[in-house]
Amino acid sequence: MLELPIVDSKETRRKKPEWLRVKLPIGQNYTNLRQLVDEYKLHTICQSGNCPNMGECWGAGTATFMILGNTCTRSCSFCAVKTGRPGEYDMDEPRRVAEAIRLMGVKHAVITSVNRDELKDRGAEVWYQTVRDVKESSPDTTIETLIPDVKATWWALERMISAGQEVVSHNMETVEALYRKVRPQAKYQRSLEQIKRTKEFGKRTKSGIMVGLGETAEQVYRIMDDLVEHGCDVLTIGQYLQPTKMHLEVVEYIHPDIFAQYKEAGIQKGFQFVESGPLVRSSYHAERHL
Repeated sequence: MLELPIVDSKETRRKKPEWLRVKLPIGQNYTNLRQLVDEYKLHTICQSGNCPNMGECWGAGTATFMILGNTCTRSCSFCAVKTGRPGEYDMDEPRRVAEAIRLMGVKHAVITSVNRDELKDRGAEVWYQTVRDVKESSPDTTIETLIPDVKATWWALERMISAGQEVVSHNMETVEALYRKVRPQAKYQRSLEQIKRTKEFGKRTKSGIMVGLGETAEQVYRIMDDLVEHGCDVLTIGQYLQPTKMHLEVVEYIHPDIFAQYKEAGIQKGFQFVESGPLVRSSYHAERHL
């Protein structure tokens, strides 16, 4: 009698599917941008976060700059950014970021940062100065700022988002039921409140979530409802990818058809724009979200 091999359904489910294949970063634009980042001693979330789209975005001459250093005070279990006790922040960093954006000639710049929970203002002053410097050196450039959780320090939030940026994003990252596992130092309702206050300040608001961490479709639809209720204009949905063996494992690779269903549902629920796909990240095609 022929014995059939035992198939581990768990391992089969976790095998990276064809639709998650990405091209290696190549080309002159990629090389030029890498040199620029190195020359100005800048950090990008593309590198620190092991983004799968780095080749595509850098090849097109765009990058998401990360300010306030590259060491985060949080220890989220999905994120590849280094965690620990950050050193002193560099007050010349805003000027260097602005100069790099000017030299790149980008029409839409995306800026993010690590969490700096040890700072009284959560880094708001550096945020403010960075956006102002970019606006002064590149007045025609629009800006999206992907800001961290300010731990309900609302006066710091106001300073952080008052420098003239057109879009303010704050990622929820996952559904409420998985917060303790995925974002142990964050609070679901607090992040929703931050988005609500940003909208009340008059900004175009944006957030992003990952799927494949064990959430249900019903939980995804619930966070959509919560975000719309709190004034979120734009939503991004992407596949979680395990950055290292020390991070959370992928529970499931979500099929592109499901991402298409999420996009349709999001538009029906009231989002002005939904970017949904396996390789979608917060700043992916960010220029479209204006």
